[in-house]
Amino acid sequence: MAATGAARNLPESAAPAPERLPDIARDGATGFALAAAGANVIMQLSRLPVGHGVAKSTVESGRIDKRPLKRLRTTLSYIMVAMQGTPAEQDVMRQETNRSHRQVRSAPGDAVRYNAFDRELQLWVAACLYWGTEDVYIKLYGRPTEKQRDEFYRHAARFGTTLQVTDDMWPADRAAFDEYWTKGLEQVHMDDLTRAYLYRFSGLGFLPTPFRLAFGPLHRFLTTGFLPERFREELGLPWSARHQRRFDAFCRASAQVNRALPRPAREFPWNIYLWDVRRRVRTGRPIV
Repeated sequence: MAATGAARNLPESAAPAPERLPDIARDGATGFALAAAGANVIMQLSRLPVGHGVAKSTVESGRIDKRPLKRLRTTLSYIMVAMQGTPAEQDVMRQETNRSHRQVRSAPGDAVRYNAFDRELQLWVAACLYWGTEDVYIKLYGRPTEKQRDEFYRHAARFGTTLQVTDDMWPADRAAFDEYWTKGLEQVHMDDLTRAYLYRFSGLGFLPTPFRLAFGPLHRFLTTGFLPERFREELGLPWSARHQRRFDAFCRASAQVNRALPRPAREFPWNIYLWDVRRRVRTGRPIV
């Protein structure tokens, strides 16, 4: 069978980017970041059109409640290509993502209108990824310098430009981003459909019963801990001072383990997903 998508047309020059990655882009790709992944998904889907687009998607191969392992692979692959990929790899990821996004749009008569090609909604998703990556870095390494933050902020525009977001749509600097983020929080809203979908997701309700019972409570606890208060309130997730103390202890212990690990182990599984993307691109296999 012929390969799907634009990957087979990738030029030979698509080798790992030679330029130095910002510290946060390099060190934020750590296994610990997976603990925050659920919270970031909820943040992205807390804008009603994004939530409806995902909850009602007819692309079953990309639904986390239908194909969780494939959804995990494509999501983490996208993040790694956006953060550490070459421009050629970004182009392939954009074309492959576009192919699946073409089917994600509201039907005539839907009360909530959505379209996966809406650049404003893609900008919100990119903003959540940027905010979450920096938050994970702070929890692991402490607050970065202003230079490190500015360097990563400029680089983080790639979270959006690997889709259809244009460079000029990314807020000009961190102060402009803070203003954008504050206004974005005012648009966070869930209805019965998205609230039920995301609450179920927070407890891994889409997994088989043994896995859900074993890992669901921990996933919901960590997801709630990584969520800013505005999102917890909208989803109706309780949080107390006792919860916060337990979460802070988890983050401190994770930071100690993270520092002790050699880099390849620390970066697992992100490094494997990036390797897999490059293997798929080389062999002309679809990456989404």
